[in-house]
Amino acid sequence: MRSACVVGWPVRHSRSPVIHEYWIKQHGVTAAYRREEVTPDAFADFVATLAERGYVGANVTLPHKEIALVLSEPDDRARAVGAANTLWLDGGRLRSTNTDVEGFTANLDASVPGWDAHLDEAVVLGAGGAARAVVCGLLERGFRRIDVINRSLGRAEALRERFGACVHPYHWTAVPHLLTRAVLLVNATSLGMAGQPKLDIDLTPLHQDTVVADIVYVPLKTSLIAAAQARGIPTADGLGMLLHQAVRGFALWFGVWPQVTAELRALVEMDLAR
Repeated sequence: MRSACVVGWPVRHSRSPVIHEYWIKQHGVTAAYRREEVTPDAFADFVATLAERGYVGANVTLPHKEIALVLSEPDDRARAVGAANTLWLDGGRLRSTNTDVEGFTANLDASVPGWDAHLDEAVVLGAGGAARAVVCGLLERGFRRIDVINRSLGRAEALRERFGACVHPYHWTAVPHLLTRAVLLVNATSLGMAGQPKLDIDLTPLHQDTVVADIVYVPLKTSLIAAAQARGIPTADGLGMLLHQAVRGFALWFGVWPQVTAELRALVEMDLAR
């Protein structure tokens, strides 16, 4: 039996088992997917002994994504983002990638077909690991200008250093002006997540054909998504990104390319509601 797991500290909150167990059952794969709660000081030993533990690969969640990059052979996406969220064994080599990049863009493809018809200017809120994955995905699609907004300008400037001249760092005070030019607005912060401060942003400057995306999926409908939908602006929510980022890991471990379906989304929504 081929087995994979999600590794984090803590990890009990992860919805990855719900997603992968659905696909295992749907495709009739003889496989298993488990949660593994591993402390930071035990993580290096854990991934070094994946095969001995019976695993062909793993998802990596907080706080291990950056060290997972160091302990593996990363692909171009993982190196660009500076973090790995998916590991797999390839002939004894521990390889890694970052599927948040494609999860973000694939969710937009599914939620707002044609969202990338105009690649002029995107506004990304946040400058952490999620923002790096978003910026990487937007650059892959060919966006000519990406405005990165952060309360700490230094962190936004770090993304320009990482990704180049297409990235323009700004302080939060620039948001109202930048929204007048954006064809895409992305919240890549934890603001608006359950238990976190509210994302306080006025969408009035946005054009009606601007697309709004949020990486937060608890709650399912964030205040940003609700405000955009109230104005008739097309949206892509964080749950879709979570589902789409899981696809390639499943294919790497179990040899089947799964689909994100309405049934799977409903199943994860029910799990979140519990």
